[in-house]
Amino acid sequence: MLDLSRELGREDRRFAILGEGNTSVRISEQEFMVKASGSSLSNLSRSGVALCRTQPVLELFQDPEASDDEIERVLLHARRSDNERKPSTEALFHAFLLSLPDIHFVGHTHPEAVNALLCSPHAADFASKRLFPDQIVCCGATSPLVPYVHPGVPLALAIKHEVEAHIERFGDVPRLVMLCNHGLIALGKTPNAVLAATLMAEKAARIFLGAASIGGPQFMEDTQVARIAGWNAEHYRQKVLGL
Repeated sequence: MLDLSRELGREDRRFAILGEGNTSVRISEQEFMVKASGSSLSNLSRSGVALCRTQPVLELFQDPEASDDEIERVLLHARRSDNERKPSTEALFHAFLLSLPDIHFVGHTHPEAVNALLCSPHAADFASKRLFPDQIVCCGATSPLVPYVHPGVPLALAIKHEVEAHIERFGDVPRLVMLCNHGLIALGKTPNAVLAATLMAEKAARIFLGAASIGGPQFMEDTQVARIAGWNAEHYRQKVLGL
């Protein structure tokens, strides 16, 4: 998790600055680690993360009207010990995503090119359509898009709603979740899966912006996307790459 955080927080990648973004890892069914509030991804150390019990955080989903004070109280209570730092408020959606099948790592960032699209009228196309094969391999065939909502319980509930709708419709857990006017969440079984999805999403966003400047993007057809997503050769490559 610490290595992943530093990779995502590298200044040259421009995915996050100062205290932006957060990461997490599933420790067990009962516990997870998440970046502490105010820590920086670029130089994250053990002292900058919080070991938390999962269940108290998930129980916040039952109280959509929870106040900021109540959320802070629960997050402090969820820490394994008083020596742990206060978890990021976004620990709520980390706890949910880490409870999904085969999801062990989550990385949330604010990549510049990705956010250029998520802050534009093209957000839905960027989330739901694909431009080239490796985007499908690393990012999945499509991604849920979450409208902008206030951070905290409302955001966590909105993410849960869109991810569960994606799973019901497509039968698999998404590799990416797009947040309008906010940023990107990558999730996977390995740190490399999270890093690869984030890197490829930013590359896809730059290509989208470039194509938009010379007449508009030409998206792959649904049948083409489905063929790449279901191709055994690509499944093998995903396995070799740790995706």
